[in-house]
Amino acid sequence: MIPRKSSLLLTLFALLVLVFMNAPTVVVVLASFTKTSYLTVPPQGWTLDWFAEVLTDRGYQRAISTSLTLAAGATALSILLGTAASYALHHRLVRGRDLILSLVMAPLVFPAVVIGVALLQFIFLMGLRGQFWVLMLAHVLITLPYVVRSAMSSLTGLNPQLEEAAMVLGSDRFTAFRLVTLPLLKPGLVAGGIFSFVTSLDNVPVTIFLLTPRETTLPTKIFASVEHGVDPSIAAASTLLVLGTAIVLVLAQKWVSFTRFF
Repeated sequence: MIPRKSSLLLTLFALLVLVFMNAPTVVVVLASFTKTSYLTVPPQGWTLDWFAEVLTDRGYQRAISTSLTLAAGATALSILLGTAASYALHHRLVRGRDLILSLVMAPLVFPAVVIGVALLQFIFLMGLRGQFWVLMLAHVLITLPYVVRSAMSSLTGLNPQLEEAAMVLGSDRFTAFRLVTLPLLKPGLVAGGIFSFVTSLDNVPVTIFLLTPRETTLPTKIFASVEHGVDPSIAAASTLLVLGTAIVLVLAQKWVSFTRFF
């Protein structure tokens, strides 16, 4: 049992770490409400004008639309491919299970910048540069591990006799999977899908290498805007991105506990 004094010190240390990690986010959020035309913390007055400027700016509107389209498409493909891959790997329906699983999980190990540069060189050699669907497939590559990991965690906790019983009663494997296994996999797929969506929505290192000249996403627009000077509109755009991500994660945590899968 941990002594009371040590427990208090550990709690204090954990709180200090949390404050240190979240302080930059708090600064950005506060700066987005200032009435001045430059960043200042604490804000000099309070206004929502910078949020209105972001939401009415056509450049930001296109960036937000592209980000949501890209994240939704990548998440849908990741769930589809990840469900099939996790089922096949868990039931050992393919050879080289461990090797395939390591390759699927590799994007979680390699730095995102390395993945972005490697994909850029590969796509350039294949002559596919400037295609939006190529960017979406790149996002599938970096989001797929989350779906596979959560789905395999769910499959590990399932009783295999349920699917076998369905096949004994006359169902083929696909029907048994669709009616028995898939509903039981729903919490894991939801968790993996949410992590995939957030990862795709916030990604910069891979996206910035593969964007078409006519498209931009919200994170890359914020990143590019910083080079031309920092004003409260950039802080407001960042706050909207943080707020949207936080809302999704909080609602998902109440619906599906992430600790079961990650």
